[in-house]
Amino acid sequence: MNISKVQKLAFVPLIFLLFPVIHGWGTDGHLTVCRIAQPRLNEAAADAVKQLLPEDANNDLGSLCSWADHVKFRYHWSSPLHYIDTPDSLCTYQYNRDCKDESGEKGRCVAGAINNYTDQLLSYRSSSFSQAQYNLTEALLFLSHFMGDIHQPLHVGFTSDRGGNTIDVHWYRRKAVLHHIWDNNIIETSEERFYSSNVDDLIDAIQQNITDAWADQVPGWEKCSLNKTTCPDIYASESIKAACDSAYKGVTEGSVLEDDYFLSRYPVVNLRLAQGGVRLAATLNRIFG
Repeated sequence: MNISKVQKLAFVPLIFLLFPVIHGWGTDGHLTVCRIAQPRLNEAAADAVKQLLPEDANNDLGSLCSWADHVKFRYHWSSPLHYIDTPDSLCTYQYNRDCKDESGEKGRCVAGAINNYTDQLLSYRSSSFSQAQYNLTEALLFLSHFMGDIHQPLHVGFTSDRGGNTIDVHWYRRKAVLHHIWDNNIIETSEERFYSSNVDDLIDAIQQNITDAWADQVPGWEKCSLNKTTCPDIYASESIKAACDSAYKGVTEGSVLEDDYFLSRYPVVNLRLAQGGVRLAATLNRIFG
């Protein structure tokens, strides 16, 4: 089922004009999730993704996996959909308690957004009324991005520090906030040290672990309980646990984070990227297949 090319292309070229391709977690982390996911799609899902992607993307979901970050300036309402704030130090997540924006509106968090855009995409093969009601290209891009966000531990962080955004530290000799270290620095440092600053080599290494070291775990990552199409509450609960066990652990205002922190945390980042990619594929397969 096709969306018109006019609708497809109406918003995408603006991205390339205003946002040149850059490298970093904002690009590389989301790129990794989508590049892991796309080869895992079944035939029906692969065809639907191809039909929904704008022609400029050349059937590369990864090339637009950061689109949702780029449009926050235009879609101001979407900003709260990238994260979840949980009560300080509880290290737990509950949808009814935590999935709300700063004004208290329920469902406006990354878990609610995943549910919403999953429901929209389920209309893909239904009537033209649904096609007119929803922009399914945007729904695909939002879902793909938010599946990455929910697997970043500090996107399900504590309320008082806004997911580590107000904790000032040093990453080696450079000033940073803790959230930025998990968004960017860990990925960048691992690329520089282990992958010749090449994101494709990072992706290949994670894919190799998915087929080898983590192979026995992958079926469990893909499953959703109660025959649900997607299960973001599971992903969010894992993230706040990882935030407490890894991201926040041993960190205080002014901490200097160096090799001890980096070498023990980058495997956590790689695991979460892998889980995000596998689960994005599984969700799209259930939606379209």
